[in-house]
Amino acid sequence: MRKSWLNNKTIVISGASGGLGFAIAKLLIEKFNCKIIGIARNEKKMLANIETLGDKKSNFSYKLFDVSSKSNWVDFADELNANNVQVDVLINNAGFMLPFARFEKYSDAEIEEIIKTDLCACLYSVKELLPNLKNSTSPAIVNVSSAAGLCAVVGQSMYCTTKFAVRGFTETLRQEYKKKIYVGGIYPGFIKTDILNRQSESAKQNKLVNKLMMPLDKASKKIVKGIAKKKKSIVMGIDGRPMSFLGRLFPNFTANVITKVLKSSKLEMFNEVFD
Repeated sequence: MRKSWLNNKTIVISGASGGLGFAIAKLLIEKFNCKIIGIARNEKKMLANIETLGDKKSNFSYKLFDVSSKSNWVDFADELNANNVQVDVLINNAGFMLPFARFEKYSDAEIEEIIKTDLCACLYSVKELLPNLKNSTSPAIVNVSSAAGLCAVVGQSMYCTTKFAVRGFTETLRQEYKKKIYVGGIYPGFIKTDILNRQSESAKQNKLVNKLMMPLDKASKKIVKGIAKKKKSIVMGIDGRPMSFLGRLFPNFTANVITKVLKSSKLEMFNEVFD
């Protein structure tokens, strides 16, 4: 086991039943012998993935609850405290993307769901677990935002809204807890996870779309490496890096380029944006 501040830490990860969340958890266990408390709703999926940990299965425990409910986080924090569980790191990973469409086409229910899951869950978890985290000798909060939190993406008004907000929250927390808590932000482009689940089947199977997506193992390795180095911002992906660099320097120009590229692709998944 390599020498690192992450060694043997207890880490809470939301959205941990599969995809990026579980991939990060698995690496943290294998490389740093971390104890993971995974948060998710799909127990069947969670148990299937835990089996892949082999003799390290005991390093992974889990709680099943909806992260978008504040009361669930309150109960979870109370349970941790009642059982004298010291959390060292919180990784907010849970989130989803709505289908590409103009804002007017989203229902009130869709708007509320994505705000609660992609943004409010992040706020609730930090609010309720912060008193516990502050007792750690090396507390850390890592929030998974998106490249869509660095630059506007046409057809993803609500996803951008939540991810821009997560970015702002993360950067402000970093200033408020400077030298006291490591606060990191993760800004990936598309990763080969189930992020496109709500898109059409043709979109999920499109060769160009899949080619642009970063392999899950590569993304998780970059994230864990960045956390180990306590990097403030971890940006990645063929799409993520240009969106970060150009989006900060030339936000309007970059947003216009993205719009032109998506429109000229003529992919079915963008029909609701440009019809």
